[in-house]
Amino acid sequence: MQGILDALRAVAEPTRLRLLALCAEGEFTVSELTQIVGQSQPRVSRHLKQLSDAGLLERLPEGSWVFYRVASEAKAGQLARHIVSQLPGDEMNLAQDHERLAAVRRARADAASNYFRANAAQWDEIRSLQVDDALVEQHLVGLLPPTGIGALLDVGTGTGRILELYGEQGVTGIGVDLSREMLAVARANLSKAGLSNVYVRHGDMYRLPWPAPAFDAITVHQVLHFADDPGAAIAEAARVMRPGGRLVIVDLAPHDVEMLRREHAHRRLGFADGEVSGWFADAGLQPGPVDRLPGNKLTITLWAATRPH
Repeated sequence: MQGILDALRAVAEPTRLRLLALCAEGEFTVSELTQIVGQSQPRVSRHLKQLSDAGLLERLPEGSWVFYRVASEAKAGQLARHIVSQLPGDEMNLAQDHERLAAVRRARADAASNYFRANAAQWDEIRSLQVDDALVEQHLVGLLPPTGIGALLDVGTGTGRILELYGEQGVTGIGVDLSREMLAVARANLSKAGLSNVYVRHGDMYRLPWPAPAFDAITVHQVLHFADDPGAAIAEAARVMRPGGRLVIVDLAPHDVEMLRREHAHRRLGFADGEVSGWFADAGLQPGPVDRLPGNKLTITLWAATRPH
């Protein structure tokens, strides 16, 4: 009961109620929230601290930035969203906040568009060598159906496309990536899709920020060929996977397109089935089906595994 009373006291102030409503729409930095509500950064920071202390918001540091979002813990998150659902949509301050929120989202989308414009050539060059992304996604969903996934982790989330794919099916998910540029792109894409059940974090695939198993499903999509130690990355993914959980690796079969190593920083020119199944076994996982999708010069392979009960 005390937790509920603390939460209700925390939102019993107009600005904090506005901030809670905004954070229910996604995750935002203090700077973005300051821009939206039109108040000083110290004041907004104090309000955010009170909401965080009451358990209604999560504070997520990322380098020199800090993001805020509605708490992922079930009871606190449900209470926060229930409070927000009772707010009148035509209230003047809330309506103005929503307009400014749209401007922040447009700025994110513009930044993502600029990033892709600067890097479009390399993306198009790689895509021309392999099968269409939509076909890969179709086969991924076949190996890892959204039904029954309580929590999804996407390692090396990149543009956030896998989160978007599963988030549209109602799956709750988190994506981690080391590149802050790619995280900005992913946030813009998830915001554009209107998804608040999936979000991204800055993180290292060799040191995932969860001390215990927390996920029912994990995807590693077109990431391992950049890794210094793919086996260690798979072992770390297995560490945070719950018993009965499923892992799907999507990557390249062995190939000889040396240009990918020379110009696109691929450390490995694909992986053999035996190599991947060996990493699964070392991580305590049971290898499952293997799915191959031949393309122009590159074959996409999907390797599945489960963590035994």
